Amino acid sequence: MSLNIGDKIPEFTGKDDSGKELNSKDLIGVKPFVIYFYPKNFTPGCTTEACDFRDNYEEFKEYGVEVIGVSGDSVSSHKRFKAKYKLPFQFISDSNGKLRKLFGVESRMLGLLPGRETFVVNRDGILVFKFNSMKATHHFKMAITKVKELVNE
Repeated sequence: MSLNIGDKIPEFTGKDDSGKELNSKDLIGVKPFVIYFYPKNFTPGCTTEACDFRDNYEEFKEYGVEVIGVSGDSVSSHKRFKAKYKLPFQFISDSNGKLRKLFGVESRMLGLLPGRETFVVNRDGILVFKFNSMKATHHFKMAITKVKELVNE
């Protein structure tokens, strides 16, 4: 199952990097958000992608948009990743792959590598943009462009 532009995103919960439950109900109706799925903490491409979001996080905050990173890494791995690179936003551990499946994020390279996909969700929980590319450096640029359009609508 894949989410399409205009779909209401499915309700989800997951353990964040502090070990607390993050529930989509805490965001929907409150603020727009970017949720990005990536393969693995501490790998070159994934670190670059996270740092791109970090370096531009204040711009997302100015627009009232939250950023959430998701991978199959453990809560403790997210905590170390976040600390090492001073990442200011939340991460969700998706060790069982439920969130990936819920959002329709497909694996790459014959199923060996978890996919990299970014979603922009408006305040009402409607998917307004999705971007799928293994090129880590493109995700922040595409997300912030859509966020700016969303705010100016």
